[in-house]
Amino acid sequence: MKKLILFTFLALFSLTTFAQNRSYWQQEVDYTMEIDVDAENHQYAGEQTLVYTNNSPDVLDRVYYHLYFNAFQPGSMMDVRSRTIADPDGRVLDRIYHLDENEIGYQKVTSLTQDGEPVNYETDGTILVVELDEPIQPGATTTFRMEWDAQVPLQVRRSGRDNSEGVEFSMSQWYPKLAEYDHQGWHPNEYVAREFHAPFGNFDVKISIDRDYVLGGTGILQNPNQIGYGYEDEGATVNRPSGDKLTWHFKAENVIDFFWGADPDFKHVTAQVPNGPKLHFLYQQPAVVEGASEEQNAQYTENWEELVGYTIDAFKYANEHFGEYPYPQYTNLQGGDGGMEYPMGTLITGGRSLGSLVGVMVHEMYHSWYQNVIATNESLYAWMDEGFTSFASSETMAHLFDREGNPHRGSLQNYRYIAKSDLEEPLSTHADHYNTNGAYSVAAYSKGAVFLNQIRYIIGEEDFREGMLRYHNEWKFKHPTDLDFISIMEKESGMILDWFYEYFVQTTKTIDYSINSVLGNENKTIFKLERIGLMPMPLDILVEYNDGSSEMFYIPLRMMRGEKPAESDMKRTVLQDWPWVQPEYNLTVNKPASQIKTITIDPSGRLADINPENNSFDVASMLND
Repeated sequence: MKKLILFTFLALFSLTTFAQNRSYWQQEVDYTMEIDVDAENHQYAGEQTLVYTNNSPDVLDRVYYHLYFNAFQPGSMMDVRSRTIADPDGRVLDRIYHLDENEIGYQKVTSLTQDGEPVNYETDGTILVVELDEPIQPGATTTFRMEWDAQVPLQVRRSGRDNSEGVEFSMSQWYPKLAEYDHQGWHPNEYVAREFHAPFGNFDVKISIDRDYVLGGTGILQNPNQIGYGYEDEGATVNRPSGDKLTWHFKAENVIDFFWGADPDFKHVTAQVPNGPKLHFLYQQPAVVEGASEEQNAQYTENWEELVGYTIDAFKYANEHFGEYPYPQYTNLQGGDGGMEYPMGTLITGGRSLGSLVGVMVHEMYHSWYQNVIATNESLYAWMDEGFTSFASSETMAHLFDREGNPHRGSLQNYRYIAKSDLEEPLSTHADHYNTNGAYSVAAYSKGAVFLNQIRYIIGEEDFREGMLRYHNEWKFKHPTDLDFISIMEKESGMILDWFYEYFVQTTKTIDYSINSVLGNENKTIFKLERIGLMPMPLDILVEYNDGSSEMFYIPLRMMRGEKPAESDMKRTVLQDWPWVQPEYNLTVNKPASQIKTITIDPSGRLADINPENNSFDVASMLND
């Protein structure tokens, strides 16, 4: 018995220690890269020096690099996945399978050393496996030097050349990138067009390309007065070096990735966010969107011009409501195949209406809060990136365009659809392994946003808003997990929330409450409430009386061990806790039914009840019948 007690104590101590100390170490990478671009053939040669610091308590005898461009070859895992999944992404389909030799992508490592000594490595699809002769000890730093050749694939998904709008280079996932090692070990996931995870570090990148190309991307340009194209300091003289090419030199500190884009027809515009970053906009002028008329292309160009003001306002709103953006610059760059986020900027297609252009910009901008700054492992917690981003962008769009009503109703509708289908999978599913793209998309984008709105419903508006700011401030640059977020909200609200996490993230159980029946006499009315779904929730219930007055009743869950504050000046009665094992609950109103007009569960519309049609009861109509 003593041995069992000792074992239990040690296990609990280890878990507690792990939870407390996990965030206190993370790996560090420092990249120095020089890239020589053969623009005509869409190829380049690269040299990379990577200084890697092992801050983990573990000895590392192997490392992994991502070689993302290798996914754009017939027979790759991305190709096969797209051709066999039930609902392939329309941008991919079987396009990879039909790429010609000069259209495929590749990254071929030609040499690799560790601290000056050659190491053994093997390319396995989109992963480079490196066996180390000298393991990296805890706390040690080692230097890898690599040379590689690459071909930029025809634009299929995210990265590539010659997209449908005529942008020549959309360069994301373009360099051999060291995989993340964290408290769960290595994360060398094959690339199937899903999500990413990477360590923070510094980038010093030089890109040599034909001198008529205009570039933008992650980082601060170090030689603006040699480059020109609107980057030079105001009033400064541009002094370009001679030769057929220009070398663009960028530096970025404490980021998880580096992207860039280039085209000879880019216009470069800048703007300043008050007390915030400098904004860069690079877009084609004139627009040459495939299939668009001259008038449409003219409108697309005008939309990009208007985007500047909307971006400034969006950053101001985000800094106030979701935490301050920590980097000195941000770039909106036309390119890619939709919208895709990267540190200090985004690739975004430009052939859109103004509302669509602003909407995609806002969504991708918020990834700089929930992916590129807070940096959860979005392969494991895609809903914490896409969902939190969707939540914030919906509220920002409502602000920018003065939209009334619930900004999250679209996310709620999508969630209700998937929850009532046989396609839903738990939010805890790895992003790569959802059975369908549809289930992944609704889970990550919609149910992730609904998750936040449920937290807001449970703990109340004020604690939720403070919790979102606290989450940003305490966990930026630290790779938090889902439990770290729950812990923040528990501390802010004083409630127990593990039950909500377990139901909503780890299962597909649903919320469904109804008003089952009404009984009463001349002194009181009893409403019998029923929990039909398997997931319990606290309830806000509005009772409206025939004299025009209203009253709120609040039923906490017992396992919350707390109550949210009243959210309005309306009279509110806090009722006895509802134990989750009880399927029914009697709500007593100390007035006769003849004085009651209606009763409504969740008048705010935030509760993710999959069947809201049974959430209200018209008492007056019942009595008239």
